[in-house]
Amino acid sequence: MATTSAPSGPTTGPSVGLNEKLLFWAGFCAILATGVGFSVRSDILGAWGKDFGFTQTELGQVTGMGLAGFGLAIIFFSFFTDLLGYAKLMVVAFLLHLLAVLTTLAAPLAFKSAGKEGAYWCLFIGQLLFSLGNGTTEAVVNPLTATLFPRNKTHWLNILHAGWPGGLVLGALVCLGLNQLGDVGWVVKWGVVFAPVAIYGVMMIGRKFPVSEAKASGVPLGKMAITLLAPVLLFLFVLHALVGYVELGTDSWIVEIGKTVLQSNTNGLLAFIWTNVLMFGLRFFAGPIVEKISPIGLLLISALFGVAGLWLLGQGFTDSIWPWMLAVTVYALGKTFYWPTLLGVISEQFPKGGALALGVSGGIGMLAAGFLGGPGIGYKQDYFASQDLKAKAPDTYERYKAKEENGYPIPGVLPKVVGLDGAKKGVLADNAAALQADRGTLAQAGKSDNNLDALNNWWENAKTHAETDKPAVETANKVGGKQALTYTALVPAALAVGFLLLLVYYMFKGGYKQVHLDDHSGNAASH
Repeated sequence: MATTSAPSGPTTGPSVGLNEKLLFWAGFCAILATGVGFSVRSDILGAWGKDFGFTQTELGQVTGMGLAGFGLAIIFFSFFTDLLGYAKLMVVAFLLHLLAVLTTLAAPLAFKSAGKEGAYWCLFIGQLLFSLGNGTTEAVVNPLTATLFPRNKTHWLNILHAGWPGGLVLGALVCLGLNQLGDVGWVVKWGVVFAPVAIYGVMMIGRKFPVSEAKASGVPLGKMAITLLAPVLLFLFVLHALVGYVELGTDSWIVEIGKTVLQSNTNGLLAFIWTNVLMFGLRFFAGPIVEKISPIGLLLISALFGVAGLWLLGQGFTDSIWPWMLAVTVYALGKTFYWPTLLGVISEQFPKGGALALGVSGGIGMLAAGFLGGPGIGYKQDYFASQDLKAKAPDTYERYKAKEENGYPIPGVLPKVVGLDGAKKGVLADNAAALQADRGTLAQAGKSDNNLDALNNWWENAKTHAETDKPAVETANKVGGKQALTYTALVPAALAVGFLLLLVYYMFKGGYKQVHLDDHSGNAASH
């Protein structure tokens, strides 16, 4: 099988027909549905706790299912994408999303018939199905887009992934709008997730799906798997793990850190919406940029913006809304192009890897975010907040420290730390209002919770010191969040070094050029 190389940039190739356009925008809506679901779920967590009497731990277990299957599903289904074809797996994704919506909506009925446990399992299974649907979608729409636009992959992958920030913003705006209408239940809000799911399902009915470049060229699954061992591709996988850490890991914390720093839930949410609006718009312009500087050049510049943005967020002058907005703008410029552009590079340089290479890379990024990024940034907040409070108010630290110590996700890298107890901080923040509401909900159901009772007993003693404890804890939280972001800037710094090495590598090869397979059989280019 012969291979051909083409310069980077938005060369258009064959004209794209109506069928192909509908397939692409259906994939866009599928990614958008993922973002809407994530955004809406974050808004209705409190309502789940109130309606069903869940503790924060139980809510954490439910939301964890919304992430656990994502990365694993991407990798798993990527092994079957080229084998089974895009159409069959998109049916699987649609059914998983549909079942996820319906199972979650069934929680009130389950609560009536089986109590709290019934509602818990409805939500638990529903969010697991949602994460599996998200992963299946990602395993299909990335290689599908690369197939639809073989001469302009990076540009269209960026547009495809504009659906993610678009979904986050759309979900947030819908929830904000419904909140203004008054007492709108969470069932209505979650039902909104069905809209983009139904749209992409309808758009794909009767559509003729193409086969991937690798399958059209006769590349068997075994050769696709062997391609994964190419040294440059392995290096790109490592870089995607770092991208997952810094992009999704930071995104999982940036709203909460913003709320803490700005001491305003609204301002923290507005900053989140603004960064995603910016991401949504900028991803439509990746093509003209890579035409000028190549995808690797764009990734290098993005990494430098990422370093600057995270460093700025960690500085003292960003304690008010407008300096914070400026810093998150720089941060958004850094993270906008990471994920889709890196997928574009992999698809353009390793077409023989097919859907498998794209799926493994995306899965690695997602797993790194879940197992390293989110927990790692959480650890850094615990470390710096506890150190600050211990030094400035040791008695307060003794009252608010957690029962157990926590370590960095990679054992032995950093020392373990006893952070601040989140439940105790929550009680202090609202003077036990939510605690008493939770205990009241359980009491109405004729039940009690030992953890909540113990927390209430602790508060009976701690509230006498609340006036002096509260500012000390708030300052420590702010220090922890800012320092965590400052040290996280080391990750895009490492990315910058990696992208610079790739830039030099391709310069020695005569410049970055897209690699394409012909439609016969043989061997793809290797690195």
